[in-house]
Amino acid sequence: MTSGPVHGTWERAPAARWEDAFLSGNGHHGALVFGDPNVDRVVVTHHALVRPNGGEHARPPELAAELPALQARLLAGDLTAAESFTDGRPLQWVQPFHPAFHTELRASGDPRPRPRTRGRAASDPYRRAVDFATGEATAHADGRTSRVFVSRADDVIVQYVTAPDLTQDVSLDHRLPGAPAGLAVGHGAVRTPEGALLTLRVRYPGSDRAYTGLTLVAVEGGRTTLTPPGVRIEGAASVLLLTRVRRHTGEPDTAEEAGALRALLTAQPYPDLLARHLAHHRTAYRRVTLDLRADPADRALPGSALLRQPGNPALLERLFAAGRYHLLSASGLLPPRLTGLWTGDWDTAWSGALTTDANLNLQTASAVPADLPEVTEAQAALVQRQLPDWRENARAVFGARGVVAPAHTDGESGLSYHFSREYPLHLWTAGADWLLKPLVDHDESQGTRDPRTAAALAETALFYEDFLTRTDDGGRLVVVPSYSPENRPAGGSWGALDAAMDLSAARHALLTAAAYHPEHADRLHALAGRLPAHRVNADGALAEWARPGLDDTYDHRHLSHLYGVWPLDEINPYDTPDLAAAAHRALALRGTENDSAHGRLHHALIAARLRDADRVAHALADVLGGDYFHDSLMSAHYPARNVYNADAAHTLPAVLIEMLVQSTPDRLVLLPALPADRPAGELRGVRTRFGAGLDLTWSPEGATAVLRPTRTRRVELRTSGGARPLDLVAGEEHVLTLRTW
Repeated sequence: MTSGPVHGTWERAPAARWEDAFLSGNGHHGALVFGDPNVDRVVVTHHALVRPNGGEHARPPELAAELPALQARLLAGDLTAAESFTDGRPLQWVQPFHPAFHTELRASGDPRPRPRTRGRAASDPYRRAVDFATGEATAHADGRTSRVFVSRADDVIVQYVTAPDLTQDVSLDHRLPGAPAGLAVGHGAVRTPEGALLTLRVRYPGSDRAYTGLTLVAVEGGRTTLTPPGVRIEGAASVLLLTRVRRHTGEPDTAEEAGALRALLTAQPYPDLLARHLAHHRTAYRRVTLDLRADPADRALPGSALLRQPGNPALLERLFAAGRYHLLSASGLLPPRLTGLWTGDWDTAWSGALTTDANLNLQTASAVPADLPEVTEAQAALVQRQLPDWRENARAVFGARGVVAPAHTDGESGLSYHFSREYPLHLWTAGADWLLKPLVDHDESQGTRDPRTAAALAETALFYEDFLTRTDDGGRLVVVPSYSPENRPAGGSWGALDAAMDLSAARHALLTAAAYHPEHADRLHALAGRLPAHRVNADGALAEWARPGLDDTYDHRHLSHLYGVWPLDEINPYDTPDLAAAAHRALALRGTENDSAHGRLHHALIAARLRDADRVAHALADVLGGDYFHDSLMSAHYPARNVYNADAAHTLPAVLIEMLVQSTPDRLVLLPALPADRPAGELRGVRTRFGAGLDLTWSPEGATAVLRPTRTRRVELRTSGGARPLDLVAGEEHVLTLRTW
């Protein structure tokens, strides 16, 4: 039994599918751990591993010269004009993300794995688990223990196996599901003083690009025999594997890399390697916790058992903890992909891309309030690396200075080349503001202004200064062409005018750039003031396109038109109640289309901002009851665990925080959308955008909030009882006691 939330999960049987394998990662390398004592496999991934498919040479379409004619046709009422705004290329996907290989320790003399079952006899001590606070995945059976983690300190996958008289064949194998034909594969196995060094080099077909994996096998006791391409260990007390992957062109320096692994091993045995890692990982993970007063007996259940009880508060506690753990583990070199940092299949849905027109920002929505600056830094680094490509998008497609972000990226290229008639993603201009919004939130929470964010905002504003030149008969600016991902007007076409997201993004980008660059404030404020207002349609709903005559298509998975509600603060129940009511009507009319998990949780985030607790609860119930989660507690894109996808897993913590605490630089909202079935609990460590840490406890009798501000300021406190000013002093703890909420 446990007296508090469980910071991990466990199962009674090995993973039979890679989707159920427990996960570890450091934002560069990832590991999927099956936990089978007979065939102990760990699938190795790395954010840099994308397979050349032509996308590495693709460029944005050179369409700027045709833009004025397109704008004239759209303004004249030719609503299909944008369908021909292309250079005629076929759809080109970004380079697909793929696994590197799996390390395998197979019991010698047992060439085939024993049958795997979902349950074992009660007397069998088998148990596999993952500890979110340490990042360590373990499996134990019959005196054999395997421990795996991915070090944030040393950027290496560490696997440590102990057993009496350990006899194993160790190998590396790239032949995972979907591996393409034509890969040029080379293996190596050499003896070292520690045991052996295994290498696996894979070159992509028709390319000079390749990757190399190295595993240093260090053995204590027993005998080590080279059995190329692997190694046999007999009678050992333990074996330690250190694994790295490097993407490269040309010939890699494996000797230098092997030397680095050997030096690491010599200086740091397993306990020390783990301790070095914990200084980074555990510190980050422990910053925020959620306690929903679940029954200790329920907290002790395996994850698979909890998933069959969607109304159990212990499940929400565990998914909150797992979501923060997986988000942290997937963020480093890049922010999370559609699959986070993990896949066991070379044929990854939607190329395993970083899909930026919705999914990426939904996944990272909790980064600021859940106090994971590691995640925000990963997104900032992605933006910084890709700014030159964003400039090229603005020039090639729009003939403008400044920057335009792509809707899909493989992490290497930020060029807009993935588009088609049905998905004219090259027309989407809101992406830079959308991707910069979490970085602005981070700056607000810290009370600083990152010069990288300031520079990117300036370039975003520069784009709008060049792009926003067309006006309507009343002199108002028109965003033309305009695209609302990934929807189109009823009976109309995809490229349109004045999409609500584009209006919100342009206004926010200009005003935020003005705040970061006050020397240009007058000019930027004037331009923002000429943008059209949002439109309320005949149904009383905030229209997805402000342009009259463009009617809404309600049954769609995206909610791009409500960008002004979440994550922006443009539309809210306090300052703009009429627009908030129209946004609420738009949310109520929105369908679920294909039941994508990201659509349901996006719906919940917006509902929380609009103080609709019932709608938040309904969206959560749909996800928790829809069989979206694997035993690993990683999620799927569709119900019935269809298509491995991190959207639900990573977004869920943000939903739970938003229903309890919301903040802006000038406002604190407590318990805005608490569902009736969550009557008591505690949320500790949340970061606010006005620069204070916050602990919140609530029960049917009332609530208490403890604020620890890092800067002095006055904010507005909002509860169900109304509003009042709150004066905070840096360094002084402030306790709020609410009798009603």
